[in-house]
Amino acid sequence: MILYITVAAVTTLLAGMVNCRPALQPYRITRQQMCNRVCLSAVFVILSALSACRLNVGNDYARYVEFMHLVNCDAYVPTEIGFNLLVKLLYGLSGFENYLLVFAVYAFVTVGIFLLAMYEQSEDFPLTFFLFMALGYYFQTFSTVRYYLALALALYSMKFVLRGQWGRFLVLILLGSAFHKSLLVVIPLYFLATLPWKKWQLAVGALFCTTFLFCQDFYLKLVVLLYPTYEDTEYLEGGTSYINILRCTAVLVFAGIVYWQERHLRGKAEISKEDAEVRDGLAAAEHFYFYLNLGALVLYVFCSFLPIISRIGYYLTISHLFYLPLLLGRLRDGRWRSVFRAGILLAAILYFMIYMSRAGNDGTLILPYKTFLFHDMVNILSDVN
Repeated sequence: MILYITVAAVTTLLAGMVNCRPALQPYRITRQQMCNRVCLSAVFVILSALSACRLNVGNDYARYVEFMHLVNCDAYVPTEIGFNLLVKLLYGLSGFENYLLVFAVYAFVTVGIFLLAMYEQSEDFPLTFFLFMALGYYFQTFSTVRYYLALALALYSMKFVLRGQWGRFLVLILLGSAFHKSLLVVIPLYFLATLPWKKWQLAVGALFCTTFLFCQDFYLKLVVLLYPTYEDTEYLEGGTSYINILRCTAVLVFAGIVYWQERHLRGKAEISKEDAEVRDGLAAAEHFYFYLNLGALVLYVFCSFLPIISRIGYYLTISHLFYLPLLLGRLRDGRWRSVFRAGILLAAILYFMIYMSRAGNDGTLILPYKTFLFHDMVNILSDVN
């Protein structure tokens, strides 16, 4: 645990020196740009190295090693074609079952995409990165590596949604679904979050949500059609997260306060055409993130019977990394901004403490940290048989 806390603290300090909106000078690299490159490179190396050097750390590490072995033997595995081809390629280049290399590639790509998405899209990179670490997103990449690569791609794809570049968005999501097909769910969900919802439409949507309470068997059958391997397994037991419900509710309350302030002060100050364009862009982002958060709350409340509902919810709540800094930046009163910022930091630290206290439990298993430098891999199922 000390290692994880140290890594989180060091990388957060490095991220604190990054300014994702540096002043630019023609034909010259500024001091801030150079600082950004050095700090981001250091963060990338630390995070990707910690992940790449681990051995049997993560809830399903051994199971992934088993899957890779079966892929190499041309046996059936319930993994997507992208994962299977990558394993085949890396095993072929290595000349042996080099599962460490596969995990390392996943670590480098996943961490790199997350950092790129946060740097390009956040209004406050230091705060976004702090939330990324404190809310456990980075440490969860040690488990379900296919899913967290997909989650990184979902985060990165948000910029295409906000720009209306739907072609690029679809191409990226379709490519990502070759590594985890659950990523396809963001196509309708992200599109719905961009629509200009009217009150009567929200009322119809609320009425539709009640069908999740009375037609659970029907929706479970749809899930089994998408994931046949879930049939007659513990994955169909469902379950929800009260912490995520509380988090989504708190974010919506905070958004309501910011929206009330903006409406109250609207029209009191003259702004330039350029500032108006920027404000319109931020308003579109606020709209998108708001409905992603509202959709996540609906899923956690009404769809708890669906298997692994948190995976779908995470595609929506990952937007908190951008939404909270954006809301803070829209607060006009500096004192209230400081109060809410402190509240967000304290809540994130509390979440991190709770997460770390459970890091060795089944379902997480990122403690104790082990590395191939000092430990040997346990036998997988194929070895035992």
